[in-house]
Amino acid sequence: MNQEDIDYFMSSIYENCRVKCPACSSERKKKNVQSLGVTVEGNKVLYQCFHCGLSGKYTRKDTVQKATVTAISVPKEKDETLIDKFLSNRGIDPLSVKNFQVVSGLKYFNGEGELDAVGFVYGDNEAIKWRSVQGKNFTQDGAARTFWGIDQVEDDAETIVIVEGECDVLAMACAGIGNVVSVPNGAPQKVSERRVDPDEDKKYAYVWNAKEKIQNAQKIILAVDHDESGMALREELARRCGRAKCFSVDFPKNQDANDILKSEGAERLREIVSKAQPMPLEGVYSANDYSQDLNHLYTQGLYGGVSTGIASVDSLFTIVPGQLSIVTGLPGSGKSEFIDQLMVNLARREGWKFAVASFENPCALHIAKLSEKYISKPYFEGPTARMSKDEADQALEWVNDHFMFLEQRGGDTATIESILDRARQACMRWGNMKGLVIDPYNYIEQNRKVDNEHQGINELLTRLVMFARANDIHIWFIAHPAKMQSNMDGTMPVPKGMNISGSASFFAKADLGITVHLSPDKTVEIHAWKVRFKWVGTTGKVELDYDVPTGTYSDQSIDLDYEIEEEIKISPHETEKEWEF
Repeated sequence: MNQEDIDYFMSSIYENCRVKCPACSSERKKKNVQSLGVTVEGNKVLYQCFHCGLSGKYTRKDTVQKATVTAISVPKEKDETLIDKFLSNRGIDPLSVKNFQVVSGLKYFNGEGELDAVGFVYGDNEAIKWRSVQGKNFTQDGAARTFWGIDQVEDDAETIVIVEGECDVLAMACAGIGNVVSVPNGAPQKVSERRVDPDEDKKYAYVWNAKEKIQNAQKIILAVDHDESGMALREELARRCGRAKCFSVDFPKNQDANDILKSEGAERLREIVSKAQPMPLEGVYSANDYSQDLNHLYTQGLYGGVSTGIASVDSLFTIVPGQLSIVTGLPGSGKSEFIDQLMVNLARREGWKFAVASFENPCALHIAKLSEKYISKPYFEGPTARMSKDEADQALEWVNDHFMFLEQRGGDTATIESILDRARQACMRWGNMKGLVIDPYNYIEQNRKVDNEHQGINELLTRLVMFARANDIHIWFIAHPAKMQSNMDGTMPVPKGMNISGSASFFAKADLGITVHLSPDKTVEIHAWKVRFKWVGTTGKVELDYDVPTGTYSDQSIDLDYEIEEEIKISPHETEKEWEF
């Protein structure tokens, strides 16, 4: 990265902060570490990276290049009576706002002809915004490139209030609130995703033209309209003024400062402004932001997750949205079947919806297997009576209501980016989606830009953890163990998190670690080898019954109706496979 690129990067920073270093972050394992400290001193931006040592100083241009502004003609005489009447009708005391540049005159309004009007003069006669005395007609002379009322703001003002209209400025002044300015332009429809560059930011030139007063202020109160466009304006202003020092006023919907003054009085307006709250910072939260969770903890204590639908499994662990489960087991042990059972139970009991990326099962077969667990009858012909066509149709409708399938078509190799992109779309389509299954890991293409497999797996799992947290869903990630040596008696040991092929990160990153295992006597064992939070469950083992015809798991009964050891060999649900690496 050359110096020009670094200077361009620094040109958008207007407050002291920590950010990702543009020189070294892309080459580091932990790319999101904010290693670059930035200090803003007037027009100078000082920076230093504690990782790579990048340091220097960027000096901003003394002024943003301004377009040539032609001064307009301002009426030399004004009708004080007309102005006073205009203000009084809006609850504004004319005597308290005599210092503001308000004029009067006859103006032509499209469709209305010439009408008595009141004008608000911007800057050094750069523009006048006119309002008809009767009705709600608007027109403008010139182009406004400054805040209205900025000349009334003290140079060393500690607090500046920004509103959305000239009458709101006057209402604030009438209520004894000083250092108030109005934006000259209407509010945007939405927040722009474009980079903020002062030299190109023509629409918000009024912010940069007032930069000295904005920078000197310790607090910026954004008292704009409480509608969609007003909220967009608030975000745009916060981006340019420095979000860390911005506070927002929570006006009642469809009301502004002038409305409050007129309907409820000056004291009420002062009260509302005094309760302005800090703008939320990205990734920075106060204790109050967690008040709902804390209230739940206080009233109900540490709470477990959602029931798995199998009582003995609940004694080991429960399911919590926003967590990552790593599931492993020897080939043919029933990993996928067990997770299918949990999904069906959660969908049936809790109404959960799921996105499923299953690479070993064709989607149609997977739907048939889910149908078996829902109806508790085989889908296919066999020794046990199968479900009827009506039951199959009923199951299809139920599966359709609770599952989406992330199928990789077109011959492209699945990447974690493609899986999470489709999962994100599923979340948007289903606002209440609560689960994602990725089965198995070895079908996902590895990131070729990383140095080794361990690093690639660590980054992949980190992305899954962050996706689970951000979208409040539970992710089950199925991964095969590395090839293991048999015990002296010829049996296979139970694989755990540290036995999964490729990286110890599978153990480290898991919130919940599960192994599905068939013991030598073909008993189905569920092992919990990691439970990060004690209120979710505990490590240990339980044994389950497995019904081969329907592929369902349940708590063990005393008397088994059939011999699992014989039946499991012909199960169509998960066949023995060669070891995969």
